[in-house]
Amino acid sequence: MTRRLVEIIGVAAVLALVIGLLNLASAPGGAQASIGGVEVAAAAAEPGAAPAAAARAQSSARGIRTAWGEPDLQGIWNDPYQIPLQRPAQFADIAEFTDEQRAALDEQRGAMLRRDERAPLGSERDVRGAYNAVFESIRPTGDRTSLIIDPPDGRVPAYTPEAAERVRAEREFALALLQATETCRQQEPACAGWEYAPPSPLFEEVPPFYNTGRLNRNDGPEDRSLSERCMGAGLPDFGGFRRIVQSPGQVAIFYDVGQGQGWQRNVPVDGSPHLPAHIRQRFGDSRGHWEGETLVVDVRNFSEKRSYRGSRENLHLVERWRRLDETTLEYIVTVDDPTTWTRPWTVRQELELQDGTLNRIYYEPRCHEGNYGLPGQLAGSRVEEQAFAEGRGPDPATRDTATGGGTLDDPIR
Repeated sequence: MTRRLVEIIGVAAVLALVIGLLNLASAPGGAQASIGGVEVAAAAAEPGAAPAAAARAQSSARGIRTAWGEPDLQGIWNDPYQIPLQRPAQFADIAEFTDEQRAALDEQRGAMLRRDERAPLGSERDVRGAYNAVFESIRPTGDRTSLIIDPPDGRVPAYTPEAAERVRAEREFALALLQATETCRQQEPACAGWEYAPPSPLFEEVPPFYNTGRLNRNDGPEDRSLSERCMGAGLPDFGGFRRIVQSPGQVAIFYDVGQGQGWQRNVPVDGSPHLPAHIRQRFGDSRGHWEGETLVVDVRNFSEKRSYRGSRENLHLVERWRRLDETTLEYIVTVDDPTTWTRPWTVRQELELQDGTLNRIYYEPRCHEGNYGLPGQLAGSRVEEQAFAEGRGPDPATRDTATGGGTLDDPIR
């Protein structure tokens, strides 16, 4: 009888322990679970859930392979959310938005006029800003306040003294060409810090740098921005679609850049060395290799005729492409140029796989064939110059052809 009683008590104790553990596992985060009459915080059971799910997803991603056994990164990828590159000042102490904050920002951003505001009708500013964006969509607000993950403040590091001087020289040359316009007379934001004055002698000078922005002059295509010249694409790229196609020893990435300026990037993954240092290219020279599940791409040899936030030929990128699960691709890039920034900085994006059947991307750049704006701009300036020479019109130097287009009062840009 005593032995039978002991067995019954033992079974009851085991059942009580099992039930208590189940209560602990199912209790919501921060709740209390009771085992044997003792209150135990259940929050400790939660953290393991996310890593476990991530581990399962990563295990699934490891099973996605090309026919020759490399991790398969192929597909059309896009970031469906709007996340600013740098953390805006009003969110300086916030790394991630709450769901409530994102909903409020979406409502605010969805109500923007989309550059549809008008200056006084018929004014020069009204005409030069007549390129509205009312038909452009706005992506939902992402969960992070910046794409930059390092430095921790989510901001691009400070310029070196050398770079600050380059930026100053570029800005002063551009403002000198703008100083005789209504933009400077009215002290509009585009002329901030500069005075209204007669046309500058610099109109007859070449820039102290290869121009990549819009100058208030139309002597030739090089006075206009790269986008106006159908050359707006570049690296690093954090917007638009990317289509990745792999073959043994090669990874090809097509970047879909606005208004038909897409471009094809080829990344050798065959152990071949970089091009010699004296060979410089608009998109740099990419060389890749695999580190486990991650494609690591080293990019250098950029041309001085390309500028990324003040960095030119010394720009150096290290990219890391990794598939997190069947529908998510992680992209991390470290940006470095010791002649431009005081330290390297790193960006992280998560890209979502798009439907390869429903989405159609035109892979041949179409910008040049339809670019009537640039030759029209140059031809129009020749007409204005002729009219001024004959006393029939104003000095072209007093006309603003560099600014305009309106602004977007977007709180996360």
